[in-house]
Amino acid sequence: MTWFKSSYSGAEGGDCVEVATCRCIVHVRDSKDTARPGLAVGPDAWAMFVGYAVDQTS
Repeated sequence: MTWFKSSYSGAEGGDCVEVATCRCIVHVRDSKDTARPGLAVGPDAWAMFVGYAVDQTS
């Protein structure tokens, strides 16, 4: 899997989320502790989460 850091993550480190996508699953993990288990959710659930997060920051 290819992991990428959230565009909302700051350059200073801190609270960062990494995401890797497959055809039908979105994997999410804490970039500060990549050995720790992450989450795996469906694309629809991920889209709802991202939509909610965007609404909270506007």
